[in-house]
Amino acid sequence: MAGTSAVERDGIETEKRRQILEGARQVFTASGFDGASMGEIAKAAGVSKGTLYVYFDSKDALFEALTIAQKRDLAEALFSLDVEDPDMRGVLTRLGRIYLVEMSKPEHVSLVRMVIGACEKFPHLGRAFFEAGPALGVGRLAAYLDAQVAAGRLNKGDTTLAAKHFLHLCQAGLFTRLLFSAGGIENEGELHHRVDEAVRIFLAGYAP
Repeated sequence: MAGTSAVERDGIETEKRRQILEGARQVFTASGFDGASMGEIAKAAGVSKGTLYVYFDSKDALFEALTIAQKRDLAEALFSLDVEDPDMRGVLTRLGRIYLVEMSKPEHVSLVRMVIGACEKFPHLGRAFFEAGPALGVGRLAAYLDAQVAAGRLNKGDTTLAAKHFLHLCQAGLFTRLLFSAGGIENEGELHHRVDEAVRIFLAGYAP
């Protein structure tokens, strides 16, 4: 890329990588991990196979990069919590509602199914997905709960376990239903009820 600065080259490289990941997302969603091919991904991304292999040397490396990026971005957006916010009920209610909305989206359910399907052959994909998403989210919620313990608004205890308790109270079997196409949230009223009950039970167990 003669005549371009390092910053411009980095921008072009980043955009090309995003273009490839978007093409991969389309193909993996339509065909699954086993059914997808690097040729199809290159075509969907609008790049040559040679260019594709410059960025990703295998299909599983591309799949790992895609799933980690999507899960990390979601976790970072969901669990951007202000540890100084004293309104625990409000913070947990907002988190619970957006958590259920995002978790219930068809593209998220499809992504999780694909990762589960690939885990037997590539167990490292499952671990990487877990660490980039669920583990990151729990860690950030635990940090918020730690701040509430320090402020005397929450009982001392295992805040990592408490964070897991809250998220499981919110979904309470919902994700299992979604994974098996056995139904999801019927309406906004059900979503609010689920979260309100999760907050109520959580604070009854953990608040002073």
